[in-house]
Amino acid sequence: MGRLLLLLPTETYRAHDFMEAAGALDVDVAVGSDRPQALADLTPGKTLALSFPTPDAAVRDILAFAETYPLDAILGVDDDSVLLAAMASEALGLSHNSTASVRASRYKHVMRQMLADTGLPSPRFRLFSIQDDPAAAARSVRFPCVLKPVSLSASRGVIRADSPDAFTGAFRRIVALLSRPGVATRAGETADRVLVEDYIPGEEVVLEGLLAGGALTVLALFDKPDPLEGPYFEETLYVTPSRLPADRQAAIRNTTGEAARALGLREGPVHAELRLNDAGVWIVEIAARSIGGLCSRILRFGAGISLEELILRQAAGLHPGPMQRVEGAAGVMMLPVPKQGVLRSVRGTDAAKQVAGIRDVVITIPPGQEVEPLPEGSRYLGFVFAHADRPEEVEAALREAYRRLAVTIEP
Repeated sequence: MGRLLLLLPTETYRAHDFMEAAGALDVDVAVGSDRPQALADLTPGKTLALSFPTPDAAVRDILAFAETYPLDAILGVDDDSVLLAAMASEALGLSHNSTASVRASRYKHVMRQMLADTGLPSPRFRLFSIQDDPAAAARSVRFPCVLKPVSLSASRGVIRADSPDAFTGAFRRIVALLSRPGVATRAGETADRVLVEDYIPGEEVVLEGLLAGGALTVLALFDKPDPLEGPYFEETLYVTPSRLPADRQAAIRNTTGEAARALGLREGPVHAELRLNDAGVWIVEIAARSIGGLCSRILRFGAGISLEELILRQAAGLHPGPMQRVEGAAGVMMLPVPKQGVLRSVRGTDAAKQVAGIRDVVITIPPGQEVEPLPEGSRYLGFVFAHADRPEEVEAALREAYRRLAVTIEP
């Protein structure tokens, strides 16, 4: 295996874990980032500055780089980089998901249409322009419904509305969010669109998997013990293995595989969020990437290798080794931002680490920074990680650890 280009936007949580995994493999890794590296001239062929918001230009830069430093694979690690990885791989003739399939997974309205076309359970949906009159738009939808930007992630801008007045307020909040310069840049060509779909009731799960030649291997299935009913959809607890019956887990696996095929995804990691109710298994999102944030740190496979190493092994054409998750239960809590303001402190982390089963507490936002909750915010305060024999013990440990934390945010 020659050189692998790893696309790591500077704001991603994933850089450390992927670079650590790369260091464990005999693979020559170059890093594509959105900022020039200070010592780039001293390490030729190791770094590349790219403009992620303008993928056509970034592809040209990658092609020019590859003329001097040939590439054998390109891997995007999060929503801001997976489409560029597909486009550049296609331009270089490298094995990868097609650009069309990744684009479908990135843009929610395209995903909705493609899933509906295959007969998978899909909510009714409509696409609106930010120029549309929200009061008029409200008269054309059913309630309850969910409004969301087309291409933002991590539940950002996702709002449930149960009435015309709530719809109008939610629509205006999303328009204001999409008008922010940084958000508009990230949303790109879809910054002027709002997707509205019927609300899907039911319990929610997350499937983490790996595709090879279109075949899906399930790496982990997470329960989300906290109900996600709106009006905002803040992620909190993920616990694996799932406590759902075997037949429900099989239905989740089958639906995820069908959804990946419907979009044309065939290679690499897949992260799917699904809801279950009496009408069946519904895809909420399916992404051509692995789990976000620092959540992957609770996952180990085979002899103890990380999720990132599994992904890099596949991308580099190496045998991934055993993909069975290490026995026992594990979970993570994403610490929510309770209110807007300036973060002054997060106290109680030592006490939280003393809870039986807690492996670590990581605060990712330093004191003094401004914080903002969902639906406008995009960051968590940090992450709490737990391991135990049973899922119930993991969930209890995470809740107790969170109870011991005290967050101070001032206006």
